[in-house]
Amino acid sequence: MKSHCYPFRQVPHTSKLFLDYLEFSPSVRQFYPRSPRLLEWAVEERGRIQYPAERRNQVAGILERQNRDWGASTSTFENIGRFRSGACAIVTGQQVGLFGGPTFSIYKALSAVKLAEAARNLGIDCVPIFWLATEDHDFEEVNQVRIPGTDAKLETLASGAQAKNDAPVGTITFGPEIEQNVARVTELLGDCELSRLLAECYRAGQDFGSSFAKLFSRLFSDFGVILLDGSDPELDHIAAPLYTTAIKDVSEIKRGLLDRDSKLHAAGYHQQVKVTSSSTLLFTMREGARVPIHHSEGGEFLVGQEKTSRPQLLEMAASSPESFSPNVLLRPVVQDYLLPTLAYIGGSAEVAYFAQAGAVYEALLGRTTPAIPRFSATLIEPKIKALLEKYGLAMPSVFEGSETLRETIGARRLPPNLQSSFEQATAAVEVSMKAVRDSLAELDKTLIESAENAESKMLYQINNLRSRAARAELRHSEVIQRHAEVISNALYPEKELQERGFAGVYFLAKYGRQLMDGLLDTMHPDCLDHQIVEL
Repeated sequence: MKSHCYPFRQVPHTSKLFLDYLEFSPSVRQFYPRSPRLLEWAVEERGRIQYPAERRNQVAGILERQNRDWGASTSTFENIGRFRSGACAIVTGQQVGLFGGPTFSIYKALSAVKLAEAARNLGIDCVPIFWLATEDHDFEEVNQVRIPGTDAKLETLASGAQAKNDAPVGTITFGPEIEQNVARVTELLGDCELSRLLAECYRAGQDFGSSFAKLFSRLFSDFGVILLDGSDPELDHIAAPLYTTAIKDVSEIKRGLLDRDSKLHAAGYHQQVKVTSSSTLLFTMREGARVPIHHSEGGEFLVGQEKTSRPQLLEMAASSPESFSPNVLLRPVVQDYLLPTLAYIGGSAEVAYFAQAGAVYEALLGRTTPAIPRFSATLIEPKIKALLEKYGLAMPSVFEGSETLRETIGARRLPPNLQSSFEQATAAVEVSMKAVRDSLAELDKTLIESAENAESKMLYQINNLRSRAARAELRHSEVIQRHAEVISNALYPEKELQERGFAGVYFLAKYGRQLMDGLLDTMHPDCLDHQIVEL
């Protein structure tokens, strides 16, 4: 397995905030407490974690109960024992998607394993914890998964489960229709250990949360990953003081968030999570749905369209905190109140959220947890590698999209004499126009810009003709068109990174669990960029 770093600056649609954070440029340092390099500050940060023994014992008991229900391994229970004895945590998490969700869900868990090991090498006792985001209510996002079929074309599988609007995804139960999905995923993946594991975990009567947990418990049994379902009512009772403060200090917290938004805007970054003058950090559960709580300028609270008072919400926080659910900015703060988190591992969007969430951390915890980018990769299978080599392609061509990729391949398959003619025409224009500009510089410098525009137009026309010739070549070769489609589907499906397009179980079914060992060996903590991995 070979890998090399590929700059995120060359990956399309990567946000400016994330790119600047990777470089830890001066413009982002006001929004993040630490650089993205764990080894630079882990020992110092460990000393800043305040985690009461009583809370540790309570959470350890919950971890033991939850992981026992999911069939956790001996290695996981050993790590829970270390947690109970004083270990800190490297934490990551993800929504509980169908059949384990996209490939990056697996990358997150592996990243936690790798960085917990790196912390231990520094003398810091540390365990990997995966937070199951079962309270999120974006059902469409978790209800489907895409798996490559013929020629790497993605087939979308949807569970068919019925969900109430805005219901927490972890509570949505599978009906008998899940058996059809399991049968189809087995056809796509083949009759293998992974397919049998999916059939064992995804059954009628199970929900998205429990099925995902059982799957990951088994996938990461050798690595001792501790799973935690954040929607457990016992956790809400421990986190009740945060809900109380979020209600009592709603105006101050809101001002802090709006001020943070202004600073982000002034630094040239866009708002990551929309915050308005009526925003709060909380949802409440009403008839099985997550309903946002708003706060009016007059001081009233609204649950949906229903008015309620601050004393009523405070009473609810004291007597039934499980009635509340944190929003995307409060969730990581609750998580790091419940856990002794050394660092959180997230994708680019999550890392960007932390720039805003820092204002909530400061208001509620007095310490902002450092965020670290997760492992990010495109896996190149042998068949795809052979096609890339055949056509002399590299990842920049792939990331330009399928249309451009086809034209690039077509251009490289043009007859040699025609390719040479285009190259000679381009060189002739460049040489001739340089001579024209040099002469104009002596005659009238104001004409140089006109000469440059003329040269640009001529080169454009040559390149346009080359593209048309490439498309004509493609029309005459079905094989080339098919190869271009296969490459694009495999490495940049529907113009998004492979790790987001492919279900992780596809790779695990094809290459076995040893793939995870190989990826762990491949991960380089000093590479914060995307990695290109040849299988």
